[in-house]
Formats: sequence, C-alpha cells, structure tokens
Amino acid sequence: MSRPRWLNRLPHIAVGYVAVFFCFLTTEQLGDHYGVTGGPPLVAALLTGASIALAMFRPLAGWWLGLLAGGLSAWLIRPDVGAGQTWPWTAGGLIAFAPVLLLVALRVPPRVTVSAVTVPVVLTGLAELLWKPEHGQTTVLTALLLYGFVGLLGYALRATRLARGKLVEQETITEEERARRTLLEERSRIARELHDVVAHHMSVISIQAQVAPYLVENPSEELKENLAGIRENALEALTELRRVLGVLRSEQPDDPANPHHPQPTLAELDGLVDNVRGAGLVVTTEIAGVRRPLTPGVELTAYRIVQEALSNCLRHAPGSRVEVGIAYGPRELHLCIANSAPTRPAPPSHGAGHGLLGMRERAGMLGGELAAGPRPGGGYEVSAVLPMDPETKKD
Repeated sequence: MSRPRWLNRLPHIAVGYVAVFFCFLTTEQLGDHYGVTGGPPLVAALLTGASIALAMFRPLAGWWLGLLAGGLSAWLIRPDVGAGQTWPWTAGGLIAFAPVLLLVALRVPPRVTVSAVTVPVVLTGLAELLWKPEHGQTTVLTALLLYGFVGLLGYALRATRLARGKLVEQETITEEERARRTLLEERSRIARELHDVVAHHMSVISIQAQVAPYLVENPSEELKENLAGIRENALEALTELRRVLGVLRSEQPDDPANPHHPQPTLAELDGLVDNVRGAGLVVTTEIAGVRRPLTPGVELTAYRIVQEALSNCLRHAPGSRVEVGIAYGPRELHLCIANSAPTRPAPPSHGAGHGLLGMRERAGMLGGELAAGPRPGGGYEVSAVLPMDPETKKD
C-alpha cells in the first residue's frame, strides 16, 4: 500500500502541537507560580513556542531563540523566586528546550551537537554561581542529565537515519551496476552468436573471390587483381573476427550459450515447442503468411525471443496456456507469445530477471521493436516486429 501523503506532515504537526503546548505552559507557570504577568511574560512564552517551531527548519536559529527565551524568563522571574522554585530555568522552560536540542541533534554534525548541549548547561551553571536568588533551587544537574540524554538520543537517531540512507543509496547503486553488468553480458552473448554468422559470410566471400577468375574466360589482369584484393581483405576481416570471437568466448569458456555449434533458426521451432510441452505447458503455434528462409541474424533473433518468452512462461506462469504466433509479412516478421493466467503459484525464480532486457537488445539490434506487458484478462504477452532486411531499418 502506498503511504498517504498526510503522513509525511505528521511529524511537523506533532512538533507544532508541542510548540503551542509549551507556549501556554510557559505563560501559566510565569503567571501562576512566579506571579509575573503582563506583556514580557507573553513575549517569553511566544519565543519559547517559536523556538521549537523554528528548530524544524532552522535548527541553530531555533536554538538561539530558545536560549533567548530562557534568558528572558530567568530575568523576569529572578525577583520573585521563592523557596523550592527553580532558577534560572522554570520547570516548563527546562523541558521546553529539550525538543529544540533534539531537533538540532537530528540535523547537525555531532561536534555541533556537543556544543549545543554544553553551552546551555555551562550558562546555567554560571548563572547559578553568579546571580542565583537566595531561595532558588538549582537546575544545572537536571539540565546536564536531560540535555545530555536528548543530545545522545538525537545523535543515535541521526546516525541511524544516515546509515539507512547510505544503505538505500548503496542498494540503488548495486542494482544499477547489476543491470548494467547484465546488459553488457547479454550484448556479449548476442555478439558471440552473431560473430559466427558474420564469419560464415566472410568465408563465402573469400571463396567466391578465389574461384571467380576460373569461371571467366581470359580474365583481365585488373579483374584478377581486384578479386585478389577482395579475397585478401575478406581473409583479414575473418582473422580479426576470429580473434575477437576468441576473446569473447575465453571470458566464459564453459558458458552453454557459446555458439560452438550451428545457430538455431525458426526451422527448429517445433523442437523447442515440444520441449516446453514436455515441461508441462500447453503450447499452440500458429504461422501466418508464406514461410520462407530469412537472414541468419533475423532467424537467430526470432528464435531466441521465442525461446526466452517460453522460458519465462515456464518460470512465472506454471499451468498456463501459451499461444505462439509467427506472421511473415512483406518486409517484417511479427512474433507474439501470449500466456494465460497461471493455475498454480510460481516457484521462486533464481534468475537475474533481465530476460526482457535481452529480448529488447536483440530486437533493437536489428532495428525492430519489442513490447511486453500483462494482458487485460490475465496473463502476459510479448510481441516483436523484426525487419526481414535489417539494412532497411529506420534511423
């Protein structure tokens, strides 16, 4: 459930109530206990409440205002302090300054918190030492214990909040790094698969360039020279491709995705569907249009998208019905893999959860598009459009 917006303002409302409460409490204590009435006590009460409210937004400014309110109250009540009455702090004023210190400790570094706690205690001690009334009751020990506890509490809460924030930040960075690493690994896997396709075509070019002079009667020297150059460039490109492919494969030599065998095509789709049916899914296939061979890159990409979509159905939708549709258009190949709602809970998945990322990378590499999302009636659907000739993709 999403958190209601008003809950974010609840701490501010609580602090506002505390400020109003201590404002009235200060007025009552100055009038009832010390007999101080009129305008100055009202000013001291307003300053006390304002210091708590201000500390929410400007902690140090609220702290200074709280000290001013305490000093004004001490000056007002000093002539009227009787036996058993506290000075320089009133009972309410002593407690009213604690929320200010707490808000300061929550917002400032520890060394500033130490100063914020030490200064009022020292000032209290000096005031009692120099100007304490004859019958006044000391407050320095109470101030030391109360403000020291509040300072430690604020420091602990601030440290906990900062640690939690650092943890959330680190988790966010870790998730971004994991997604970036998964993307690079998926691109590397796609590159390993497509390198063999490119290498095959380069080999064919080299062989055709070598054989071509023997298919022409009395070829000219210019033709022989050009064909020899074509063959030499093709062999150099093939050598570089094999070197790069060797580096890509050496990073994960035991990876079963390494293409040491011919890459799959849509002609092997029936075998893939039979394997999924054997795992417990009901899969139906439908092919529209004239089925015909496509370029190796499109064949491989289409097969991998269908394979990954069916794997997701096995992992996340056990017991569902799956429909696989392939439509051969004039210029584009349309894929649609849709499943119904699962009939039983899906087991915990140990995968990285980036299968859709790989499918989008494959489709985007050819200039195609891929969309995935839940179906209105339940289940999930993956659809892709792949250009049959990747060279005609739109910029």
